[in-house]
Amino acid sequence: MNFGIDDLPVRDELRGKSPYGAPQLDVPVRLNTNENPYPLPEPLVERIAERVREAARNLNRYPDRDAVELRTRLAEYLTDTSGHEVGLANVWAANGSNEVIQQLLQTFGGPGRTAIGFEPSYSMHGLIARGTGTGWISGPRNDDFTIDLAAAEQAIAEHRPDVVFITTPNNPTGNAVPRGTVLSLYEAAQAAKPSMVVVDEAYIEFSHGDSLLPLLEGRPNLVVSRTMSKAFGAAGLRLGYLAAHPAVVDAVQLVRLPYHLSAVAQATALAALEHTDTLLKYVEQLKSERDRLVTELRAIGFDVTDSDANFVQFGTFADSHTAWRYILDRGVLVRDNGVPGWLRVTAGTPAENDAFLDAVRELKKEQDKS
Repeated sequence: MNFGIDDLPVRDELRGKSPYGAPQLDVPVRLNTNENPYPLPEPLVERIAERVREAARNLNRYPDRDAVELRTRLAEYLTDTSGHEVGLANVWAANGSNEVIQQLLQTFGGPGRTAIGFEPSYSMHGLIARGTGTGWISGPRNDDFTIDLAAAEQAIAEHRPDVVFITTPNNPTGNAVPRGTVLSLYEAAQAAKPSMVVVDEAYIEFSHGDSLLPLLEGRPNLVVSRTMSKAFGAAGLRLGYLAAHPAVVDAVQLVRLPYHLSAVAQATALAALEHTDTLLKYVEQLKSERDRLVTELRAIGFDVTDSDANFVQFGTFADSHTAWRYILDRGVLVRDNGVPGWLRVTAGTPAENDAFLDAVRELKKEQDKS
């Protein structure tokens, strides 16, 4: 007898859905998951080992439940890089920005409540919404992937969502959301409900513009979420964090699991925060390579969305999956995220990017023949 997921008493809103994931294929060049391609510098690796060794001596005890030292250092980093004063009480940390999002939806969403995002955008917002029993509303974008402000304000007024997600720079398209648009959507959300507005800044260190952290001033229903996976080159660490009014930090602690951040994770993150100057130099290199990809792809003849992230969306293709397979057959893995006619490539090392550009030049020649 075959027994599968459909035979289990799974919640109705989860039936027929697919888990989040990206292919992890064994190919020479992997540019599909927006990872930082540069390994951590050896002095940082040594410092991580030292901090973890210190933490290991007390693994018989639970870690600091409130991660006070880590949150203090994250607040200092945010203050130093944004110019906006952030303190311990404004910061919360969790296992990746996905757990931050989950805790926010557990706190402010849930059964009988709704969240809205403007798609295409980060697919985990909708997936986590469904996982927490929060109704999901797909908001509008323009053909150039910018948010249709008038339509978005109308959708917020009509649906009166409890949580509004704004992703900037947006994933998978790469474009940033203007400060004025965020302010307008925040005001629309407060007039409709009021509701929580979550600005997802997972890729902000790669942006041409500034963080929206200063908008927190005087806006207690605004949250800015971040991650150490991208700019810090620490995808394997799984450390995300948010900045918000202290009342928001107090609220998410109502749903957090006890001791949710291990002592080892906290020690590793603290070591990384000691080396931000070095790590942000890698970010500058990746921004340069990202801009080179945009220039080269346009010169080859592809359409390219303006990017403020560490990846580039390019197209357009009659069959994006066939184009994805063509590039893969030449040893380069990019992302087919399901945006019709488009693919996404992560900025890698110069050599990785050269391999990708060689593959898409061949692809373009084949397209032009047909």
